[in-house]
Amino acid sequence: MAMARGRFLTVEGTEGAGKSSNIDFIRRTLEGRGIEVVLTREPGGTPLAEEIRQLLLTPREEAVSEDAELLLVFAARAQHLSQLIEPALARGAWVLCDRFTDATFAYQGGGRGIDSGRIAVLEDLVQGSRRPDCTFLLDLPVELGLARARARSAPDRFEQEKRAFFERVRSSYLARAQAEPERFAVIDASVSLAAVQAQIGTGLDRLLGAAHG
Repeated sequence: MAMARGRFLTVEGTEGAGKSSNIDFIRRTLEGRGIEVVLTREPGGTPLAEEIRQLLLTPREEAVSEDAELLLVFAARAQHLSQLIEPALARGAWVLCDRFTDATFAYQGGGRGIDSGRIAVLEDLVQGSRRPDCTFLLDLPVELGLARARARSAPDRFEQEKRAFFERVRSSYLARAQAEPERFAVIDASVSLAAVQAQIGTGLDRLLGAAHG
């Protein structure tokens, strides 16, 4: 049974956490309950935002300033919210997004060292009061995640960063989860896929129970 009000779900994690497989699991679980699911990602989600994604991820000789990177991320997000996320939620669909603003606090804040207060200003400007209803954080040791990522494909501009960068990203994610335990479901992504999805299933059961309540 579809809900009258849409829910906004996000999936976060560092490289190699298994987001793609688990996002598909969440989608199938929700659709099995008769819920319309809009699957999307960040940066990206609309044609313009996908072009910005390519600007952000493509390795290049020119150094990309931290401010330029941050502003590009939020430019893509503004378009994404306006053209896809908000309309879907308004009609009662559940939006399932591969990364959102928690990633900005983790990668640009924790990884790059940009002050979180500056990111929060842009968050309020672009999103207003919109925040995810639930965030699944797929957590695993950085070394394991990077090994998985390298085995999967050639590294993009972010994946070329050093291990210390991703340690800061992971620490930032975990700090945000600790600060907002009601929104975050922290998933141990170092175990088997079946065990990961069992954890996610428990979180989804709670979420669906609350939606019906």
